[in-house]
Amino acid sequence: MITLLVGMIFIATGILLKSFPPKKINSLYGYRTFRSMKNQATWDFANRYSAKLLIVFGAILCLIGLISSQVFKSSGFGIIIGFALVILAAVSLIVITEKRLNKVFDSTE
Repeated sequence: MITLLVGMIFIATGILLKSFPPKKINSLYGYRTFRSMKNQATWDFANRYSAKLLIVFGAILCLIGLISSQVFKSSGFGIIIGFALVILAAVSLIVITEKRLNKVFDSTE
């Protein structure tokens, strides 16, 4: 169930970031890491890219959440798997976005 809920939150956040991307670098709203906040170009790219990933990962989490809710019903094992998948999705989002930033932008920028 947690996987489904977090998946929906990921999708909503991704749509929000895609529809209303933060225009300027700030510390309140958007994908904020050292690399993404380096300059306006990296900021814009990171927010567009992470918004797409949030939507994709959110859809995957929702699908897994629907399937696992039927397979595991309300067992403790299903909850543990759900939390592990949510953590994996969040970490993957950061790792993939940071690698993409590193690939697209020269590290000296």
